[in-house]
Amino acid sequence: LGLMKNSSMAMDFILLGMTDNPQLRVLLFGVFLIVYTVTMLGNLGLVILIRASPCLHTPMYFFLSNLSLLDVCFSSITIPKTLANLLSKLQAVSFLGCMTQMGLFIIFASAECNLLASMAYDRYTAICHPLLYHVTMSRVRCLLWVAGCYFGGLVNMVSVTASITQLSFCQPRVLPHFFCDIPPLLALACSDPWVTRILVVGCGGFTLVPSIVVILVSYISVLMTILRIPSDSGKQKAFSTCASHMIAVGLYYGTTMYTYLQPSRRGSQARNQMVSVFYTMVIPMLNPFIYSLRNQEVKAALWKI
Repeated sequence: LGLMKNSSMAMDFILLGMTDNPQLRVLLFGVFLIVYTVTMLGNLGLVILIRASPCLHTPMYFFLSNLSLLDVCFSSITIPKTLANLLSKLQAVSFLGCMTQMGLFIIFASAECNLLASMAYDRYTAICHPLLYHVTMSRVRCLLWVAGCYFGGLVNMVSVTASITQLSFCQPRVLPHFFCDIPPLLALACSDPWVTRILVVGCGGFTLVPSIVVILVSYISVLMTILRIPSDSGKQKAFSTCASHMIAVGLYYGTTMYTYLQPSRRGSQARNQMVSVFYTMVIPMLNPFIYSLRNQEVKAALWKI
């Protein structure tokens, strides 16, 4: 504890990680290294495939390639540091490094919420208003929407990070987590963080609630349109184009809402870390497979390449 106190003054924060068991740490290092490798190969491979295949140069795949890039960034701000800490005796991170990691995490997490909503609206336009699709989803509008996704994340990052940096933190500055996430940082604050908690819930709600409304309205409209399609083959094709997106949305929003739309931290430390592992590591790894394995156009383009 004395070593941790001295180090916390020099390095500001100590990340406890997931376990103190040396054998389990080595096992987790191997698992997370495989997850990160698969994430990079899957997402970057999907981006390259979309860029190299003219048949995939459509708004839907433009959004999908941006989602893959987001997942690459999302994983890269948490997993490499986690891997380094699993092999290190003292899992230290500077205050600036911690705030940088948290800030980038907020940007990419918020942008992914907004991007998933944009993808839902894209499917709504394609299925419910196919004649207006190429007008509504023009290249300029798609670029503006993606830029807006990142801008929303930037606004959330500035608001939350500015508030957290005003807090004072108790010594020793030990975070019972594997990266600098918002809830464990607030739990470590010595000054009253109620304003910051309200701000976090407000920013999270401002991002999540409109995105969820857009997704629900879009897919209810899509479902009603699909049910009116006379042929079974037409219904199956329409369902297949939306099913992968709905799976990804359910996984991501469920874990994110559990973590951030709570005024106070609930649940055990092990459960909270498990949820964090799921949305920071597992979902970015699964996304390219969810979209590609259920998509005939992607599989055809991959076979052609």
